Amino acid sequence: MNLTWVIAVVIALVAGAVIGYFLRQLQLERNVRGRQAEAERLLEDARTKARDVELEARDQALSIRDEAEKELTRRRSELSKEEERIQNRRADLDRRMDDLEKRDQNLAKRQSSLDRKANDLEQRQEQIVVELERVSSMTRDEAKNQLLQEVEREARTDMVRIIRQIEEEAQHEGEKRARELIADAIQRVASDHVSEITVSVVPLPSDDMKGRIIGRNGRNIRSFEQAAGVDVVVDDTPEAVTISCFDPVRREVARRAMAALVLDGRIHPAQIEKIVSDERKDVERLIVEEGEQAAFDAGVPGLHPEIMKKLGRLKFRTSYGQNQLAHAVESAQLAGVIAAELGADTEIAKAGGLLHDIGKAMDHEVEGTHAAIGAEFCKRYGVSANIVNVIGAHHKEVEQESVEAVIVEAADAISGARPGARRESLEQYIKRVRALEEIANSFDGVNQSYALQAGREIRVIVRPEDINDLESTRLARDVAKKIEEGMQYPGQIKVTVIRETRSVDYAK
Repeated sequence: MNLTWVIAVVIALVAGAVIGYFLRQLQLERNVRGRQAEAERLLEDARTKARDVELEARDQALSIRDEAEKELTRRRSELSKEEERIQNRRADLDRRMDDLEKRDQNLAKRQSSLDRKANDLEQRQEQIVVELERVSSMTRDEAKNQLLQEVEREARTDMVRIIRQIEEEAQHEGEKRARELIADAIQRVASDHVSEITVSVVPLPSDDMKGRIIGRNGRNIRSFEQAAGVDVVVDDTPEAVTISCFDPVRREVARRAMAALVLDGRIHPAQIEKIVSDERKDVERLIVEEGEQAAFDAGVPGLHPEIMKKLGRLKFRTSYGQNQLAHAVESAQLAGVIAAELGADTEIAKAGGLLHDIGKAMDHEVEGTHAAIGAEFCKRYGVSANIVNVIGAHHKEVEQESVEAVIVEAADAISGARPGARRESLEQYIKRVRALEEIANSFDGVNQSYALQAGREIRVIVRPEDINDLESTRLARDVAKKIEEGMQYPGQIKVTVIRETRSVDYAK
């Protein structure tokens, strides 16, 4: 019974599966037929649209072809017109070319005519030049050189005339103002002529004292030279001994010590060392006092103590017989007066004037010029940069950066150049006078020259046939310039050129 049910169930299942399969196949066929119908419909629509597009494209192609034909017709018309214009231009160019060829032919004829005329002119010019050379007895180069010399002489004459006119206009007021300013400064300072020098000769009461100074076997003089650091010269000079040393301070200590020993009378090594030590202390104290007094007289407060000491050492330093400490104070006072008149900084001017030669207190100890040494020393002890430049530039070794530097340079020259401020040896004076005359005589056209006023003026007498009035002005300038470049001198030197024409005849 159960087997029958099982078989029946299996048969039912198989039948159901077969029926389901056939149903699915039927459904699939229906779907396929539906899709085919849809595809055919879409294909028909596409064919319809393609026909429409094809018709529209044909219409557009016909339209484009019509427009192209119209454009082509228009372009052909324009090309024909352009070709006509080109033909016209070509005809015009041909006509112009013909005209140019005719002009070239005419120009060639004219050029040929001009060449013939030029050749004729050259031949005539050569003949004229030959004739001129024969008449003037000069070649062409000689005539050219003479003409250039004449032109140069005229140009120099005009130049000298213009320069003299400009100088006269500039100096009309400038010299008057400068003269008044310098005269006012000198009158207001009104210092005595500086004639003090550091002496190195010690007077003795008698010649017997020389033996005591020398001592037994020279022990006293050796002890003195060793203690003081100087050389003692005992020669035939009556009642005097000479002390020699490059250091003015040591020389002053030795002079004072020798004078004290001569006055005391007890001359032996122990006493010599004691006296030299005492005098050295006194001189050092005097140096500080002199430095402070100089700063007070010049009106320059606030200096460093070391600067005061170096400044005081100038008390024993001289230049051409002029005491350098007095010169420094006088320069400071002159610089202050000039700066006040010109509206410059009087404090910088006075400080620069007081310290401008401080390097001379140590120039025997340090290598270099006294201006550079002094500037470096003052810079080390806190002196302002403006004053340092004034010190270093008062001989123009460095560039002057302020008007105060120029003022101090002028004050230094005034203090050293005024009458009686300095003295020179006879040999130096003669050398300077000879050098002045040699410089003046080295110029062409100079007949004679004379140095006058202790070398402060040079008078140059020229040959009138070689130097005219305007050239004499140029000669004075050239002589002055050569003196400035080749000589060293205090103050200024006046150059006077004298041209004198004399006419002489004889009554027969």
